[in-house]
Amino acid sequence: MPQSSDILDRILVMEMVRVTEAAAISAANLIGRGDEKAADAAAVEAMREALNALPIDGTVVIGEGERDEAPMLFIGEKVGSEQDGGPQIDIALDPLEGTTITAKAGANALAVLAIAEKGNLLNAPDVYMEKLAVGPGYSEGIIDLDKSVTENVTAVAKEKGVAPADIIVCVLDRPRHEKIIAELRSIGCGIMLIPDGDVAGVIATTDEDTTVDMYMGSGGAPEGVLAAAALRCVGGQFKGRLLFRNDDERQRAYKWGIDDLDKIYDLTELAKGDVIFAATGVTHGSLLAGVKKLRSGKMTTESVVMRASSGTVRWVKSEHGKN
Repeated sequence: MPQSSDILDRILVMEMVRVTEAAAISAANLIGRGDEKAADAAAVEAMREALNALPIDGTVVIGEGERDEAPMLFIGEKVGSEQDGGPQIDIALDPLEGTTITAKAGANALAVLAIAEKGNLLNAPDVYMEKLAVGPGYSEGIIDLDKSVTENVTAVAKEKGVAPADIIVCVLDRPRHEKIIAELRSIGCGIMLIPDGDVAGVIATTDEDTTVDMYMGSGGAPEGVLAAAALRCVGGQFKGRLLFRNDDERQRAYKWGIDDLDKIYDLTELAKGDVIFAATGVTHGSLLAGVKKLRSGKMTTESVVMRASSGTVRWVKSEHGKN
């Protein structure tokens, strides 16, 4: 039986970038056009075409929805050109993380993809997840979802050697986060409020240039798996707990094999083994530049690709010929 790294070695890291680049370029044609669905559909179609060109036996475990909700890249869909005998790969993806951002020409829209050997990515139901993340360099267990906002910030600040007021926390700007924001304000924290795109928000903790120390709040559980995959590659920490609003959402969890509905997940439970994560900027953001159209008709993209087994992070700037 081949080792996980052997299987993933058959898929060049740069191929993952090409997949996210394709989705980003297609979505970029609709930046600022006010049509979220059209932008998302363009990214989905381009990503699916790029994935189907890869020599893999891939299965989408985090995708555009369940079989009866999305025409392509739905959960359980098979992709790749070697579905009979190719390496078995689980795929988590969001062809356009930030559809509203793209429609309004806002910041930090991304095309995102993570892959791992079969069985190593949590098949998360489409419900909310309470999330807490911190970047690399801190002692294990420094963050805890069962502790208060103040306790978590104080622990990170102490280990960083600064006052809690010097910590910057990224939070989705939502009414449901009013209590978190109020408590952060009460201890003097800086808060980066983002309108959408919590994958980008979590990933921002991995890059010192973004100045973001922590991420807090609730967002989509599938996006939590994608964010955890990125943190797995660089040594950050992530805690996630599924949130259920009704029995229908609880049944979704049971459907995907989740029995303990109160479980707190860490990185290695959301994204195990060797993981490759790639993202390409669609619109300009704090982490990645967006797709830029040149006078010549060419386009430029900026991407990041990470691998858990080596801890390697590559920043990729590409120039693409005319379509």
